[in-house]
Amino acid sequence: MPARTGAEFLRGLKDDRQIWVGSDKVTDAVSHPAFAGAAHGMAAVFDLQHEAPEDLLIPDPETGEAINVSHMIPKSPEDIKRRHRGLRRIAEHTVGVMGRTPDYMNVTYAGFAGCWDEWALHGNETGAARQVEYQKFLRRKDISLTHTLIHPTIDKARDEMPGQENDVILRKIADTEHGIVVRGARILATLAPFSDEIAVYPGRPLPENSDKFAVSFCIPMATPGLKFICRDSVAGAANRFDAPLGSRFDEQDAFVVFDDVEVPRDRVFIDGNTKVYNHVMTKSWNSNVMQQTMVRAATKLEFAWGLATAMAEAIGDKSPNAQQLLGELWSYAELARSAVQAAEDRPKEWSNGCWFPAAEPLSALRATMPFWMPRANEIIKLLGSHNLLATPTWAMMRDPELRPYIDKYLHGAHGMDAERRIRLFRLAWDYAGTALASRVELYERFYLTSGARNQMRAQINAPRDRAMALVERFLAEAVE
Repeated sequence: MPARTGAEFLRGLKDDRQIWVGSDKVTDAVSHPAFAGAAHGMAAVFDLQHEAPEDLLIPDPETGEAINVSHMIPKSPEDIKRRHRGLRRIAEHTVGVMGRTPDYMNVTYAGFAGCWDEWALHGNETGAARQVEYQKFLRRKDISLTHTLIHPTIDKARDEMPGQENDVILRKIADTEHGIVVRGARILATLAPFSDEIAVYPGRPLPENSDKFAVSFCIPMATPGLKFICRDSVAGAANRFDAPLGSRFDEQDAFVVFDDVEVPRDRVFIDGNTKVYNHVMTKSWNSNVMQQTMVRAATKLEFAWGLATAMAEAIGDKSPNAQQLLGELWSYAELARSAVQAAEDRPKEWSNGCWFPAAEPLSALRATMPFWMPRANEIIKLLGSHNLLATPTWAMMRDPELRPYIDKYLHGAHGMDAERRIRLFRLAWDYAGTALASRVELYERFYLTSGARNQMRAQINAPRDRAMALVERFLAEAVE
């Protein structure tokens, strides 16, 4: 089947998955108040690929069917640029607020399939072959895939890595005629209510003799024994005037319990092989997936700068302080854009003819975004000040008694009418100040691990020959 429409995506969510939010066990994620807005927001992402096929669709390399460009396995530098165009179009649609639109996992599994040999090491040839076949299924069925990587935090005073006695962390407990049985928990499955399947693949490396914890697989969300415990919904009001972002972009996060879940054999990609588990995420994965993540981040920062600029203009704020804050925000957006371009302009060929962007510029962004994103929110709050709270609701706008006062006292500078000004500041508040904004800020702080950890990783992995040569010149020169 070719790329799905939004209506086809919504129909696919109606299954027997076990998912809880608030006080409810949800039976229909499409209509439940906590999920309905984002479900239809995600459906719009699927419709987008048919509204902009020139950017978002390519032919499947084997069947010729139209598939999303995020499933592409880049085979040339030109393919990287082609994929960028589609990833940017998706990021623009959600202005980067949804960090886990399906293109993230599509890109991830395209990279896994393209560099299958990284998964085939240490005797895992069968698992690697299964993963290649799964990626074909993923792209041809246009599956919405979520994932869960992190072990639950129980006691940070103790080593959180698995011990053989650990009964919390996800692990294999048995083999069956048809596959394996797993038990335990992981966090977090972002996009869980709006996904067709869930992936488990390596996160933090495992210590030696941890084979029962070394598992990787993909299964449908409605698999018996899977349970999803969602955080409180931060979805805004149903209408897009009151909550322009929250009404459609609360992608949700879920704690996942695997209560003796049977995984079919053909969906098992790592089965008790600690060596390959610890290896596969250390090679091409970073260079590949960081293109999607940083195109999204750069788009989000550009939106934040545009939003902040529009706010300042709406109230005629040309003060030096406002201009300095706007310039700071523009600098973040431009540096992010430039880093993505630099990475794409000097790609590297990996195994099997796969091409991915240069890792270094994207790794620098990965280490910096957890600090820039909260700062962008702070700048919007500083520029908006009390104006972020002077924003009548849509119901108030339609009140015939109130509307004349709103029009008279809440218009903006340079002839801006009250409705446009209110919409602008409500948009800014939803971006930087609401419950949705708080969740997204927390997400950005720990997106692909914390900024501090990524800075340490950047220092460890950074190429240093040229920098050290510049230093060595002075240390080695003769003293007269």
